Amino acid sequence: MALATVPGLRAQEAAPATASNVMTPPAAMFLQGVPAIPRDVAERMAAYTEFRGHGFSDWHPSKAEMLVSHRAAGASTAQLFRLDMAMGEIKPVTQGPEPAGGGSYEPNDGRYIVFSRASGGNEVTQVFRQALDGSAAVQLTHNDERNAFIGWRKKQKEIVYTSVPIDRTAQGGTRTKIMTTFWAVNPEAKDPIAERRKLVELEGGGWGASVSEDGRRLALGNYRSANESQLWMMDLDGEQAGKPVQLLPRPDSKEPPAVYFGSFMRDGKTLLVATDRFGEFRELALLDLATQALKPLTRHIPWDISGGSVSADNKTLVVQANADGRDELHFFDLKTGKEIPAPQGVAAGSVGTTRFHPKLPLMAYSVSSTQGPSQIHVLDAQGKSQQWTQAAVPAGIDTRAFRDTEIIRWKSFDGLPISGLITRPPANFKGRRPVLISIHGGPEGQATVGFLARWQYYIQELGITLIQPNVRGSSGFGKTFLALDNGFKREDSVKDIGALLEWIKTQPDLDPERVIVAGGSYGGYMSLAVATHYSDRIAGAVDIVGISHFVTFLNNTESYRRDLRRVEYGDERDPAMREFQERISPLTNAHKIKKPLFVIQGKNDPRVPYTEAEQIVAKVRELGTPVWYMRADNEGHGFARKENSDYMNWALVQFMQQTILK
Repeated sequence: MALATVPGLRAQEAAPATASNVMTPPAAMFLQGVPAIPRDVAERMAAYTEFRGHGFSDWHPSKAEMLVSHRAAGASTAQLFRLDMAMGEIKPVTQGPEPAGGGSYEPNDGRYIVFSRASGGNEVTQVFRQALDGSAAVQLTHNDERNAFIGWRKKQKEIVYTSVPIDRTAQGGTRTKIMTTFWAVNPEAKDPIAERRKLVELEGGGWGASVSEDGRRLALGNYRSANESQLWMMDLDGEQAGKPVQLLPRPDSKEPPAVYFGSFMRDGKTLLVATDRFGEFRELALLDLATQALKPLTRHIPWDISGGSVSADNKTLVVQANADGRDELHFFDLKTGKEIPAPQGVAAGSVGTTRFHPKLPLMAYSVSSTQGPSQIHVLDAQGKSQQWTQAAVPAGIDTRAFRDTEIIRWKSFDGLPISGLITRPPANFKGRRPVLISIHGGPEGQATVGFLARWQYYIQELGITLIQPNVRGSSGFGKTFLALDNGFKREDSVKDIGALLEWIKTQPDLDPERVIVAGGSYGGYMSLAVATHYSDRIAGAVDIVGISHFVTFLNNTESYRRDLRRVEYGDERDPAMREFQERISPLTNAHKIKKPLFVIQGKNDPRVPYTEAEQIVAKVRELGTPVWYMRADNEGHGFARKENSDYMNWALVQFMQQTILK
């Protein structure tokens, strides 16, 4: 029986919404098998839902003013704000029920911004122009396309963006060939869709770009997989306009696949290139566009370089190195190409976005840690760092008392060393503690050090130990490690969790009889897979927007993603691979799931369609195993609205109380 035909049980039907002892579910939430949430659960957790940090978006082109992303008190979603002084009042720019992101000032005088927004989690992103007075935003892009802002042609007063058609506009609801179109348009055009100009149309859905300072060229990146991309160059003016030329790897190259991403330096003559061509880790190099010489910069840093920025005077480069899941800053003198000491004033913690001001001697960077959410700091020319934002920390919670996240290591079934992060509860919780294993998505994601927000309620108040493993296939540990779960090696990463369960048995402070596994996206698949392989070693599993069957997933995911996912998961059109995918999929092995399962899904998810959730729920319930199902009809690949996220977390507390806190 299809799940859609099974009668749903809303929490308000189990306990009337008017009852003072239970919480009313959000209006767009469908619940099946989820018990009513006692009001006292919500009240005890309330403070932990009100940590609110700040993210850096962009510098004003001439003033010491920035755009920041923040969820205001009482708001459901994050919006964009202006901030013009350290610890000053943030002034709202965008508004509305949907999250706003990707804010960028108009680069000549900063009179307005452009930003991006989708609807209901569908990821059909649109680009908007927004005046700084908070008046109504003007949409610049077409509703039937998924759009991405690329950058500005400053002198030409245009933006460059890409568009990819979505499946709802395709005959039969799917596409066999995906094309990415690059457009240029003046954001102040009377009819921006009618007046946009096509720059080029390229095959594939993984294209991005960097715009040169003079607006005359694009450095194009063609992402093919986590282990392979290409770097191209294209003129926007003259006889060669619209004719991309491949730079790296060179078309006649016999080298193995590698990653190449490039962005223009301010002089327009050099590209800053991130590549793993020379070794295991992604490093930065300078590509001279005249000579094609590639000069390495960061080879001595034994970690992936995850970001970088160049100062306004073109003298200093700052890069972020991902050191075992914690981003650290390194500074370079661009004249000599040598690393220089970092200013002593740099704030401690894991660094997020880093950006030099386009004209002033200022560098913004965000920092988070186990003890606090992301905050923005500014470093000046004298090396003095000043905090510009203040986190919203609920009264009565001393985040300084939160224990540091630590790195753990264990060996998997084949002897491969695997690592992860562990965050332990306060010392007042005695005895062997229950464990929550939270597996990241991607699968090429990575568990990194940072603020755990709502998760801290489970740690601080319930005494649960949190483990975040980086199984094979995770990024940050070299390109060989990254590829160890591809294709027919898919279940080797599941076995890494099996080895972790064995490691837990050996730890005197962890209770192997009270372990729950959870994850989102690919982590959701991993949770389901662990539930089929190691049902006797866990107390329950939580699948959040996860894959339940690889063939149905590849058939139903948005077409612009399909070929990119085939590289990772295997091509279901190949008979041998299809047989393998059928055999290992959790839906095929649903009869092995013997412990309670909680499935959480957004109805508008374009990546992992909601049908993946509904088919595993229906099958496991049919086989007699307890299943809770939560679906938000105004969300996509995860919950972005506070009211939905809150209710999900209250339900997770209930689920843990019935599995590992009994």
